[in-house]
Amino acid sequence: MRIRAVGLTDVGLQRDHNEDAYRCLDRFGLYLVADGMGGHQSGEVASLLAADSVQSFFEATENDDATWPFPIDPNLSLIENRLSAAIKLANKRIYDRASTDEGLQGMGTTLVGMLVSLDKEQIFVAHVGDSRAYRIRNGRIEALTRDHSLINDYLMMMPDMPKEALDVLPRNVITRALGMQDSVVVDMSVDQLRAGDKFVLCSDGLNGQVEDNEILHLIQDAGDDLVSAARGLVEASNAAGGDDNVTVVVVEAL
Repeated sequence: MRIRAVGLTDVGLQRDHNEDAYRCLDRFGLYLVADGMGGHQSGEVASLLAADSVQSFFEATENDDATWPFPIDPNLSLIENRLSAAIKLANKRIYDRASTDEGLQGMGTTLVGMLVSLDKEQIFVAHVGDSRAYRIRNGRIEALTRDHSLINDYLMMMPDMPKEALDVLPRNVITRALGMQDSVVVDMSVDQLRAGDKFVLCSDGLNGQVEDNEILHLIQDAGDDLVSAARGLVEASNAAGGDDNVTVVVVEAL
């Protein structure tokens, strides 16, 4: 198998600057989307710092004798540890930067990352916040991440919560992000990789505007043209109102 990927980001129709960032690091099989938050463009600083920190950590740990900033978690594989450590390092750098720069206080970012291992024919997904990863396989779309949001936290505690009660909860409140505290819990998952799989990593500027089934149809309609797929997703978000920055990374296994 081999992997190809395309990323695209857009400011949307309602914002005056873009606080999203993404990376397609084919060299490592690593793909990222970060969605920054904070006033006075500090969200842009946070998302770029997150993406740069993860990239620099992977570059620094190419050799086996590299020093890691966090202890190895024995419950995770080496690949999972590497991805988790990179995101934890990004969290620490954002937190430290905000703590020492009054103009950046309160900044943070969500992040979703996917690391592909062709040798193991597996993908490793890590996320903090409400940026999402989707897998498209055999004509079906499935979310590989669970939003760290107020609504989802309520549903975990009270799965039978009535719709009337859910409707009064704010939908844009996230309960976990990079930079909010000096440490962070990173959710990890592993999935088998199959030829023909496609994946969409996105900020909530996509899934907050476009339903999952429409995302599926747009990916299917684009066929093998990943550039058209990414452009179609961004255009759909803007056609639905463009209320937020929108960023997508589309990955395909061949």
